[in-house]
Order: sequence, then structure tokens, then C-alpha cells
Amino acid sequence: MSIIEQATKRLEQLRQAGIDVPWQQGGKPAQATGAAAPGQMPARPAAAARTTQAGSGRTSRSVTLDLPSLSKRLLVPGNELMELAAEVRSIKRPLVANVSHATAGSTVGSNLIVVTSAVQGEGKTFCAVNLALSMAAEVDRTVLLVDADILRPSVGSRLGIDSRTGLLDLLSDPNLDVSDVLLKTNVPKFTVLPAGVPRPDSAELLAGGHMKELFHELSQRYPDRIIVVDAPPLLPTSEARTLASRAGQVLMVVDAGATSQSLVSQAFAALEGNPNVMAVLNRRSELLRN
Repeated sequence: MSIIEQATKRLEQLRQAGIDVPWQQGGKPAQATGAAAPGQMPARPAAAARTTQAGSGRTSRSVTLDLPSLSKRLLVPGNELMELAAEVRSIKRPLVANVSHATAGSTVGSNLIVVTSAVQGEGKTFCAVNLALSMAAEVDRTVLLVDADILRPSVGSRLGIDSRTGLLDLLSDPNLDVSDVLLKTNVPKFTVLPAGVPRPDSAELLAGGHMKELFHELSQRYPDRIIVVDAPPLLPTSEARTLASRAGQVLMVVDAGATSQSLVSQAFAALEGNPNVMAVLNRRSELLRN
């Protein structure tokens, strides 16, 4: 049985158990699985340089990712993860289609995609990073990956990026510009916004008005850009629900072999107000058993 067939069967089991699994807008089921790595990759700081934004007077950093090392687990150029690439491609297609079909008066910010899960450890960051990398391979798209998981920021460690400034610094320091905290990578059309330095009011910053304004700015500034946000899990805190309510699309990652039906049901209920929610069954537990 293929990975996609396993996902389809598992989603049907959830529905038969009384769990209302959301469907992609348009009436077609959005069913796919990703494959989460059993552990994070060791952080290997990427080489950094500074570049000047044309006409802005601002400088931004560029980082050189260690592509040969990352290619063993992530969909960077030159990887040979054919099965993973196919699975992630099946996840991204309906998301990209929603962005492409968006028109004035339709879903607001459809190019802003929040990736979340019910609880920690379901593989959402792995899915978010690979989804963003796969989307960057689109001919007519650029991608910004935002690490907004203030509980456990791990986008940087997955990519080997060592950055001390990022999202939280941007939200708290009025002197910072977006370009000051963006990291342009050597993967074409792929930029990263790290989480930044944790602080006591991190939760308030993430749920506040400045974050709402930032979402709007990031979504509207470049029409060809897709923003993938690695958000906190839904149930431990309320920040992910706030972020999801401001996004045009939500990708809900479920560890098919570990997450209880009760937790899945609660997580989907928290996303009830979002019109575009995709469910992705992750096979993390299967990898651990093997």
C-alpha cells in the first residue's frame, strides 16, 4: 500500500470515528502525507554575508546553506529523495492552486500558509521546511519561510542557520525593518525569517497587532511570494489559533500513529473559522519503528 493510500485510509478511519476532518475548499479532499525525520539535524552554522537592499539604504544578510549535508533529509537542490519529493509535491499542489486562483474579493492572503499541529512532535517543522523548499522550485514563485514557533523554534537548526535576530526582534524593535532580519539563502528564491531572541512577552508579540500588520505586509508586498509559517502547536497555547485566523490557508499536520483522536478533534475544532484547512497525515511513527 502506497503512502498516499495509507493516508487516505487513515483519514477515512478518523471520519468514521466521528472526527470532522476538514476538506480543501472546493469539495475535494486534500489528503497527503509527509515523512518527518525522527530527530533534528545538528545545527551547522551557515556562512553569512551582508548585502545592501537596492534603494533602501538597508542591509540584509545572505547565508550559504550546506546543501550536500541538507540534501540527506531536505528537498534542497541536488537531493535524491524522490519519494519524499513526490509526497511533498502532492501536498503543495492544492495550496499553490489556491494561491494561483485567488482573485480580488476571494480568500484574503491565500499566499500566507500557516503550518501547525495539535501538539509538539508531530513533524510540522519538517513538513513546513520541505514544503517551502518544494514551493521555491516553482517557476513563478518565491518563498519566505517564517519560524513563528516561539515554544520551540527549530527552522534554523534544521537548515544549519545560526541567527540571533528575527521575527520577535522585528516585532519588538521599531527601528528594525523587515529587510534587517530576512536571510537570503543560496537556494534560489528561498528566504528565511528566523524566530529571533526569545523574551518574556513573546506570546503577546505573536498575537498582537504588529504581527497582524506584518502578515499583511508580507502577504501583499510581492505578488509572486508564498509565505510558509511554522507556527506553534494549536492546543498548548492560543498563539497558533490567532496566527491561523489571520492566514489564508492552514496545513494541519497529524502524526497518524501517535496523536489521539481526541487531540485531533480538538485541533480541528480550533481551526473551524478558517475556510481553507488541509489535513496531512505524517508517518513519523512508522519511521521510528523501522
